Amino acid sequence: MNKDQSVLLILTGGTISMGEDPKTGALAPLDKEQMLSFLPELSQLPVKISTISFNPMIDSSDVAPDFWVKIVETIRDNYDRFDGFVVLHGTDTRAYSASAVSFMLKNLAKPVIFTGSQLPLGFLRSDAKENVMNAIEMAAAHDEQGRPLVPEVSIFFESFLMRGNRTTKRSTDNFNAFRAYNYPNLAKSGVHIKYFPVNILPLSNNNPLEINTKLDNNIVILTLFPGLRKEVMAAMLNVPGLRAVVLKSYGSGNAPRTEWFYQLLKDATDRGIIIVNISQCQTGSVEMGRYETSLNLQKAGVVSGYDTTLEAAVTKLMHLLGNYDHREDVVRHWEASICGEVTIQ
Repeated sequence: MNKDQSVLLILTGGTISMGEDPKTGALAPLDKEQMLSFLPELSQLPVKISTISFNPMIDSSDVAPDFWVKIVETIRDNYDRFDGFVVLHGTDTRAYSASAVSFMLKNLAKPVIFTGSQLPLGFLRSDAKENVMNAIEMAAAHDEQGRPLVPEVSIFFESFLMRGNRTTKRSTDNFNAFRAYNYPNLAKSGVHIKYFPVNILPLSNNNPLEINTKLDNNIVILTLFPGLRKEVMAAMLNVPGLRAVVLKSYGSGNAPRTEWFYQLLKDATDRGIIIVNISQCQTGSVEMGRYETSLNLQKAGVVSGYDTTLEAAVTKLMHLLGNYDHREDVVRHWEASICGEVTIQ
């Protein structure tokens, strides 16, 4: 890092932005100045740091698609002024936000790193400072030619930098709360920060940054379990305006072979509904056709989600549905990697 590098710190809310009310002891949101008062170390970093605070800052449980639009518009409006961006965001929906933002930023050629903390910034044992400092250093990192080392949307948490659209929150109370189960880390912090260039997306072409804010959230998530009732599944697949379903199946993509189950899926795909099959398992990939119990899914027109995370599946579908009207176009783009979110077999 050097003072020629500049990073924009975007404060959106979450646990990191909370402080203890001296009168009640309850956690409440801090304002921008209060947050920065807990980060005097920012002035010691050899990088120019500016901050923007959302007003109001929100708990990440309240995140909705319009919040993602606000993040990407903030990045677009400041893109030419900064070498990298760090987004402070709550933990609960951070993987959704990082995934969505990765699809919404076209021709991204600078780091966008999401981070936050499990304990509020003002707590003595908080993990916040380490996460923020590492994220800023990684956002400013560049090679001898001045090119950024990590020109993609990522999440930094507890020593590891992970691809945003490959990452899932795995723990409510551990500091190492996130993991990219099906993709290796982009970097690891220790005494020194070690980058793994082979895992990082290459710099995009020289085309200018574009944002795509068209999103369609006419989606449901259908999780299979023994005893799933026909009436419940039928109700979900017949929601007015429904365009896509994320089907969380067993193992490598397996599902019951009952006739009613098959027929409900077939009827839905015949109506143009896109059904994407992802596994309930945290590691591994859907391999439709490997077992007889997944053959019916193929015959019903269900599309493989391969090793896509739930968060990436939901937000990728929102992105594609927002930009394409026809099922065939959505499926065609679904079956390709947009920004490293899936391993196509």
